[in-house]
Amino acid sequence: MAIEGSSSETREKRIRLGMVGGGSGAFIGAVHRMAARLDDHFELVAGALSSTPEKAKASGAELGLDPSRSYSDFKEMAIREAKLKNGIEAVAIVTPNHVHYEAAKEFLKRGIHVICDKPLTSTLSDAKKLKKLADESDALFVLTHNYTGYPMVRQARAMVANGDIGAVRLVQMEYPQDWLTENIEQSGQKQAAWRTDPSKSGAGGSTGDIGTHVYNLGAFVSGLELEELAADLDSFVKGRALDDNAHVMMRFKERDGERAKGLLWCSQVAPGHENGLMVRVYGTKGGLEWTQKDPNYLWYTPFGEPKRLITRAGAGSGPSAARVSRIPSGHPEGYLEGFANIYTEAARAIYARRKGEAVDPAVIYPTIDDGMKGMVFVDACVQSSKRNGAWVKV
Repeated sequence: MAIEGSSSETREKRIRLGMVGGGSGAFIGAVHRMAARLDDHFELVAGALSSTPEKAKASGAELGLDPSRSYSDFKEMAIREAKLKNGIEAVAIVTPNHVHYEAAKEFLKRGIHVICDKPLTSTLSDAKKLKKLADESDALFVLTHNYTGYPMVRQARAMVANGDIGAVRLVQMEYPQDWLTENIEQSGQKQAAWRTDPSKSGAGGSTGDIGTHVYNLGAFVSGLELEELAADLDSFVKGRALDDNAHVMMRFKERDGERAKGLLWCSQVAPGHENGLMVRVYGTKGGLEWTQKDPNYLWYTPFGEPKRLITRAGAGSGPSAARVSRIPSGHPEGYLEGFANIYTEAARAIYARRKGEAVDPAVIYPTIDDGMKGMVFVDACVQSSKRNGAWVKV
């Protein structure tokens, strides 16, 4: 299994992991725990799994945590775990957006590595403060833009970097969903309630929740830096406080003699789309297309030639895909495996820190800087839309 890495890596003691948020019934908390366990690099030993003491205690017991290390407050957890001989080495923060800054701050300033769900924070001002803390801390900061963990996304990135499609001209990004087509936040649906609440989610609705994901994916594959954008945001559902649909035009910084353009659509009111994540990149010599519904396939079209299908662990794929693949070609890998790749890359970086060594350049994970770019993207979208789609520098 390519993901196992070197024999020395597999002999490393598991990383002692804590978790903030993600208690009973929390979807993303369970996903993080599965991703952390998949390659056996982490062991969950502590948690502040809910802001409600009773639920935090019950959730800790459900996961088999030592009662003395099941906390109702993340600050108490950070203080105590930092003093323990076998305290946590890393913490996963899987709360609603408005908690990210305060929680991450407490662990970073005590030298505990942070693995945080996206977007980075709920406000740009908090994001700036968090970046300063992360830059000053000895601890690693990993942001779980998990779609960058797919093997064929890594393959596409490598092909663009290698010049296989020439200089990039166009990047098309889509992420439509349909789960917020009706006003389900008013029915008490927990995920919908906080994601449509500006005090918890921040200034962006669909832009912050899924727009940041697909924007990050387009930038990751293309290697481009955004220069300015023009956005048209809508709240189609009556009474909804945040956007549920966005159309965004982008202009990227010049590279390789081309000034590429981008087009991003994210929506949570598009019936028929459960999770339609897609990215297309077109250059002077060809194009690439990847969709999450068929994550093990990458379409490559050299200009003037027939389309070619590149498969994970099959003909045409290279070392960038192979190092994050687990099973033989013809067997599908999907969402959880891609998510686990981010945790395993984080583990490799933490192992290097344990030994006082430099992190292998092949290790790739989203950082605090990727989180800042996402927050700047959301802020620019909101500002542009308020100005009737005017171009905004980022």
